[in-house]
Amino acid sequence: MSVILATAGYDHKIRFWEAPSGISSRTLRYPDSQVNCLEIHPEKTLLAAAGNPHIRLFAIDSTNNNPVLACEGHTGSVTGLGFQRNGNWMYTSSEDGTVKIWDIRSPGYQRSFNCGCPVNSVTLHPNQAELISGDQNGNVKVWDLSTSNCVSEYVPDGVTPIRSVSIGEDAKHVVAANQNAEIFVWNPESSKGYTEVCRFFAHETGYCIKAKISPDCRSLVTTGSDRTARIWDTSTWQLTKTLGQHQQWVWDATFSADSSYLVTACSDHSARLWSLKTGEVVRQYTGHQSCVSCVALNDST
Repeated sequence: MSVILATAGYDHKIRFWEAPSGISSRTLRYPDSQVNCLEIHPEKTLLAAAGNPHIRLFAIDSTNNNPVLACEGHTGSVTGLGFQRNGNWMYTSSEDGTVKIWDIRSPGYQRSFNCGCPVNSVTLHPNQAELISGDQNGNVKVWDLSTSNCVSEYVPDGVTPIRSVSIGEDAKHVVAANQNAEIFVWNPESSKGYTEVCRFFAHETGYCIKAKISPDCRSLVTTGSDRTARIWDTSTWQLTKTLGQHQQWVWDATFSADSSYLVTACSDHSARLWSLKTGEVVRQYTGHQSCVSCVALNDST
């Protein structure tokens, strides 16, 4: 498959889509719980889906709808999920207060980092040697994988929960979004640790749920309970587009490989493909019977 698009949510289903046509090509059952996050393996062979508290890996190019691996070890809802660049291992965050690393050939976790409170988001530094977590107590923590220690900690706004963390592939900016829709931007390259670049409110009302830097590092997307996804220019941190056709909370968003398109997931039971050049909806994906909480896209060549 050249383009893999998957959505999942509270109807206990994972759907694969033909991205251009909007036709649902395959449906998987996820009976354990709602699905909180999805991630496609870099080689496009596996789809990882995480819920409460299980993680299931499914073969993408297969007629077998059963998971090929079930990863057990978290005791709370899994909130974040990703693969190491070469796909050798997987990392997760959870409301159980831990960040874990998994060998995808084994059902058990290899390492666990205790954050001391529920963790809402985790991302891997492009150097593949550090994890960055955001938690319910308002902390952004940097974990050194060589020593298994927390080497830096930032508390940008007291105890306001951090909902999402992201770092650009060029490693020039780290972004954290808190529950009050305030965005914090740091430069992680300073010898003195992370230095703050700016802070701003991404959504005037409600909550910010997700913040993610685009593959080309030129844009940031934020999603919110105000029914919008918003695009920000990372050179100026100014708003460039508001994508506002969803009817309820926008839970997740992911960019295409060339950063020209965006797919959003929403409580209105749908996902949408947007052209970021025009700000218009190109395709709508409907078929879920409940909230679509997560989306994964891999259209890289």
